[in-house]
Amino acid sequence: MNLRLLRYFTETVDAGSATRAAARLHVTQPVLSRQLRQLEQDIGLPLFERQGHRLRLTPAGEQFLPLARNLLRQADEVRRACASIASGRLDQLHLAVPTTTLNDVLAPFLATLHPDDPVPIVRQLDPRGADAALSSGADLAIVPRPPARHLASHALAVLPIWAQVRRDDPWAGRPTVDVGELAERALLLLTVDFRPRQLLDEALDGTGLSYREVIECTNARVAQALAAAGRGVAVVSDDPRFDLAPVAVTGPAGPVRISLYAAWDPHHHAATALAALAGRLAAFCAEQYGPDVVPASGAEPAENVDPTASTH
Repeated sequence: MNLRLLRYFTETVDAGSATRAAARLHVTQPVLSRQLRQLEQDIGLPLFERQGHRLRLTPAGEQFLPLARNLLRQADEVRRACASIASGRLDQLHLAVPTTTLNDVLAPFLATLHPDDPVPIVRQLDPRGADAALSSGADLAIVPRPPARHLASHALAVLPIWAQVRRDDPWAGRPTVDVGELAERALLLLTVDFRPRQLLDEALDGTGLSYREVIECTNARVAQALAAAGRGVAVVSDDPRFDLAPVAVTGPAGPVRISLYAAWDPHHHAATALAALAGRLAAFCAEQYGPDVVPASGAEPAENVDPTASTH
């Protein structure tokens, strides 16, 4: 479909007359009239009723108008996207993020973005991981496992798994609690598809012990609310809420912690910009939580890039 003819059509409707539309479009009125008739022939619909020099939309024209406007909007978006791709910049940044990371890490980071940074569009991380998230349209995925080797990645932070208790709990004020001690308490745990729960289960397996009492939650904030209500100890990686006291969990191999990584397609047209944003996010995590969260490889984690990998 000829977009120029669609623009002539919508401009004529907006101008209210063919004379004014022709002046706006810098064409003569006979030329505009021929173009409108050509559009009607192309789509097989009468768009205007001609009453002397006046044009009035037909019922078919009324129904066609929003379709034409939508198609022109999409064409403009394609042009902008092509310009963005050609320049290597991002106008919009599509992020796939776990809920915990969104609430405690990403949302505060987004508040620091500059006016010339891309507009962030955030969605829940695909449970299948970075590959699935990127394949479904995300530019950048934040994941709690090391991304596949064919992806570009940046280690962001290593954050504690907390046992969160009320301020009147005997554990309040302790720096750490062993997973074996933890297993003896009533626990408010995330379900097994959440990475903090998987890490806790792995630590407990190393002791040969099992949980005494567990209430499973599908949301960390709900677990924290129940802990504040005195129903047990919430074991989550979220920042404390509801005036809960955080106690770091340790296991047989040391502190139980969750790692975060940013991952993106190394063949993305804005791969350089994505790498820079991932670096800024890592620096923000260190500033927000202190130097202890910096990955063991140092303050500038190496990017994991396979330049020969195929695009997914």
